[in-house]
Formats: sequence, C-alpha cells, structure tokens
Amino acid sequence: MDYGLLISKVERTLGGRKLTQQDVLYESLRRAILDGDIRHGSRLLATRALAEQLRIARNSVLYAYERLTDEGFITASRHGSIVNRVSGSGAATSATNPAGQAAQNRLSRRVRNLPRERTDPDDPTPFRPGVPALDEFPLAQWRASMERAWRAVEPGDLGYGNNAGHPALRRSIADYVRVSRGVRCTPEQVFITAGTQASLDLCACMLADPGDSVWVEDPGYHGAKAAFQAAGLQRVPIPVDAAGIAPTQDHWDRTPPRLLYITPSHQYPLGSVLSLERRWSIIENAVARGAWIIEDDYDSELRHSGPPLPSIQGLAADAPVIYLGTFSKTMFPALRMGFMVVPAHLVGEVDEALSEIVRQGRVAEQIALADFIDSGKYARHLRRMRRLYQQRRAALVAAIERYMGELVTISSDGGGMHLTMRLDAPLRDRDVSAATRKHGLHIAALSRFCQHPATDAARYNGFMLGYAGIAPEQADEWVARLAAVIRALLDGDGTRK
Repeated sequence: MDYGLLISKVERTLGGRKLTQQDVLYESLRRAILDGDIRHGSRLLATRALAEQLRIARNSVLYAYERLTDEGFITASRHGSIVNRVSGSGAATSATNPAGQAAQNRLSRRVRNLPRERTDPDDPTPFRPGVPALDEFPLAQWRASMERAWRAVEPGDLGYGNNAGHPALRRSIADYVRVSRGVRCTPEQVFITAGTQASLDLCACMLADPGDSVWVEDPGYHGAKAAFQAAGLQRVPIPVDAAGIAPTQDHWDRTPPRLLYITPSHQYPLGSVLSLERRWSIIENAVARGAWIIEDDYDSELRHSGPPLPSIQGLAADAPVIYLGTFSKTMFPALRMGFMVVPAHLVGEVDEALSEIVRQGRVAEQIALADFIDSGKYARHLRRMRRLYQQRRAALVAAIERYMGELVTISSDGGGMHLTMRLDAPLRDRDVSAATRKHGLHIAALSRFCQHPATDAARYNGFMLGYAGIAPEQADEWVARLAAVIRALLDGDGTRK
C-alpha cells in the first residue's frame, strides 16, 4: 500500500486549504477505507513504521489511528490495527433505484405553498436550549466582513438573487463541509436556505406526498415534527438509545418510510451519537426501500471531545441523503442562514422547484458569510466557542452536583450547547418546568420531546438545560434557584406523581 499516494489524492481535493499532518493522514485513510482502496480485514502499517515512511511525527499517526478507532473504522488488537467492514454490501444507489427515481421525477412538478415560517419566541431566560453565547460573538470581525461585502455589491445584486444562493457562499460551504465533515459535494449541490426549519419544510414538500410515512426520532426535534405534520405526512416514532436512533427490522418491514429524519452526530435532545454500524444499516435499508435520509447536522461543530464526526452523507457515493446545516448555532440566530446539500442527480430538479417557491435575497449577508468562512475567522470562532462551551458545561455540571446531586442524574455527553438529565425526585418534569417559569427560568421538560408525552413521561422524565449563555460565575446562582423550586414542589402537595 502506497500511503504517500493516498495522501496526495486527498491533498489535491483540498482546494488550497491547509490541514495538519494528522488530519490529512486521517482523512486519507478514512477515504481509502470507504472507497475500498484499503479492504476490510487489512492490517494498517505500524505507527512507527508509517511515521518513518511518511517522514512525519509518530504522534500524528497515533492521532489518526485513534480517531479512526473511535469512529469504528479500525479495531486495535494485539495483531495491529485491523480495518473493519464499513462499506455497504451491494446496495444500489438512489440514482438507480426505481422508487428514488420516481421521487426525483416528482420534484419538477410538485410545487405547492409551504407552511408559514416558524420561529422560537424571544426568550432570553437562563437554561434556554439552542441559544449561543451571543455576547461572545466577534461582532467587529463580522462588521468588517459585512463592510467588504457591501463594497462588493453591485446594482445588479439588489434584485432577487440566485434561487440556490450566492455562488461565493455555495462554494465556501462546499469547501468547508468537504474538509470538516467529510461531505461529498460540489458547490452546485449546495442550496442556501433561511435555516434548518426552512430546509425541513422544503424536504417535506418536495420529497414526499401527503400520507407518506416519515420516521422521526422519539424523543426528537419539535421543528421536524411540525414541518412533517404541515406537509400531511404520517409520522412514525422510532426509539432512541445510547447508540442513536434504533429501528428494528420489523420497523423496516411493516412501516417503511419515504423520509427518515435523524440527528446522528448529536441526537436531539438526548445527545447520543449514531454508531457506524447503524449508519450503514440505515443507508442500505433506505436505498432498498426508496427512502430519503434527512441528516440534520445542527451542532456537530460544537463537539467538546475530539474533532467533529464525519457525516452519514459522506459514507457512500450517491447515498440517498439530504444533508442539512445551519449557522444559527455556530454564528447567531438572527443571521437566518442554513443550507442543504442534495445528491448530484437531484440538483436540476431541486433548482427548478426552488425557482417557483423561493426568492433569495440578503446578498450582502451571503457574501459576508463567504468571506468570514474563507478568511478562517469562522474556524477560529468555532474553536473558541468549543473551549468556552466546554468550560460553561463543566461549571454547570459542578453546580448541579453541588446543589441537586441527589435530585437528578446527568445523562448526556459533553457536546453541543445543552445537557440532559433525569429527574430522580418523585415529580413530573412538566410540573417542574411550569413552576420554574414563575422564577425566571426556562427549563425544557424532556417528556415534551416525546411523540406521546403522556405515555413516555415515566421513561423520559427529566430536563434539557442550555448552558451556552450561562457564564461559569453565574452557574451556582441559577442552579441553586432551580434546586429551590424542585424542593419546594417536593414539600408541597398535589404535585407528586
């Protein structure tokens, strides 16, 4: 195996972007495994030998191997680092799948009114999930990008823009997600939207007919449920466990989906990560049944331990995946900017459909965002936010253990901008949530994210706490207030389960 050749192949696709030696090696090995250049069962070269062959630090090789091990691509054993079976087994792609082809043909003729836009209320109260640390956003740098953008705007840019989005931003996003998320795409496959909710509305109306089945995670994201309900789709709740969404063979056989909505990198709201085995199973089953996978990668860039996980979309060429991203969490919600990456064979149909239902604008903001990404400011901002959120989460966890350790059990991992915890006290999470609002807190009851809150309340009785907006020195104050509310309910009557 010529490892130097593998690295050269990857470097030619970076478009001038600079990566560390360890990241280039990791990406080279990952792609070689996915493409079959390194077959399953093969033993990778020993770390010391590979470092000498490539003339790089051994620590760089160790990093790449450890990351591949964490993601399930290789297994470390006494015989060395062995490549796992991760590729699909003879599954046809959506481009050759009759059901997928039928969905493709529908796009150009299925245009109808979309549901009206939904937004979260303006609620700055502590613990609100999904709200970034707005006071830490680099406004001066963003203003500079906006000023450069307006200087670049010409009179012709003041009308409705390209339905798919400004070419500069589509190119910047394509370059970024290829490197950071392992997404397989060209700029033509990237479509700019008004955010994840707008992307979901588009997917629901363009890829399915009223009455079609859509699988949703249970518990799961309210916005996805609302978009699918508005489109007249039949929602099928699929349970989630520590390894992500967990459909059984009976689910696939009895209620096969037209759409399958998942948050694999950081399940919303529980925080679990979808295992590599399940990722492949979902791809293969979706292809076999003509289903579309909607991969919502809403906060994958904010993983606290290790680099972001690679996308499902990038696992297999022509996988039936619509990849969704948003800048509301990594930048700021008022930007109202997101994007979809669609399979190459759907570009023409999606573009035609969007021409009937979308009028792009905000050209200056799109040019500014492209500048922000290309200049490296976006990546630096993300690195800073990851450190900041890690510190804020640690402070919140310490305060929870100090003031209410016997009342709750923290259950989610260390990623994103929120944590989940189980309520161990004999109370209903919805009662606690209602009571805390009277004390200036926003505590999201976990049972509210279930498809059937009444029946699932016992299993998912707990809270989702956002911590991005809580400075470490504030954690004690707010957690103490929450603990006081819970203890007051325990001392009262008529509130116990």
